[in-house]
Amino acid sequence: MSGLDRFVATFLDLEVGLRYGPQILEGLVTTVGIGLAVVATGLACGLALAVLRAFGMRPVNFLLIQIVDILRALPPLVVVLIIYFGLPSVGVVIPSAVVLWLSLSAILAAFSEEVFWAGITSTPTGQWMAARSTGLSFLQTLCYVILPQAVRVAIPPLTNRTIAITKNTALGSAIGVNEILGQATSAEAFSANATPLLIASVLYVLIFIPLVIASHALERRHAVWRR
Repeated sequence: MSGLDRFVATFLDLEVGLRYGPQILEGLVTTVGIGLAVVATGLACGLALAVLRAFGMRPVNFLLIQIVDILRALPPLVVVLIIYFGLPSVGVVIPSAVVLWLSLSAILAAFSEEVFWAGITSTPTGQWMAARSTGLSFLQTLCYVILPQAVRVAIPPLTNRTIAITKNTALGSAIGVNEILGQATSAEAFSANATPLLIASVLYVLIFIPLVIASHALERRHAVWRR
């Protein structure tokens, strides 16, 4: 058997692909569902934390900054395992898919908070003063004048960070979540063939390549706006 024949037999076995393809597609649904939930929750929480930080309450800000820094410093897998094994020790048992969602959402919230905060602080002080001089309250100024600019500036870096974190849904395989990689590795073990892993790789490319292209488009659009 030639090298090409061995490659085809190992990675392109049609019988194995047809047998385990539906199972891996079920994992695709799980991956997309968790990924969308992570993006929605992480970005919303990150924006809320940045707004809270803007009020300048020192004790709150000190605690917030420490938590954000810890979440940004820890590897995502460590966060997933801490929550997965830590909560049951205090009597809280939740499904592994929820653990993955909470872990990745917390990490995305930490990174997006810093990005939104950078957008808020990059807004010229004169805009704050001008808005307040018209009679707007601090909260109104923040919501109607500052945040629209901060969010627009934050979009390009947020897209890259969001894609990087949502790809970590593959970590769900470490705690028994039946997402793409979990289903593929299970199929690979039962079939003793790597075709399921190749199918999983193709599905990841189909999911994330459009997101990468969209992120490049957003970066170009907002780079033009800044000029």
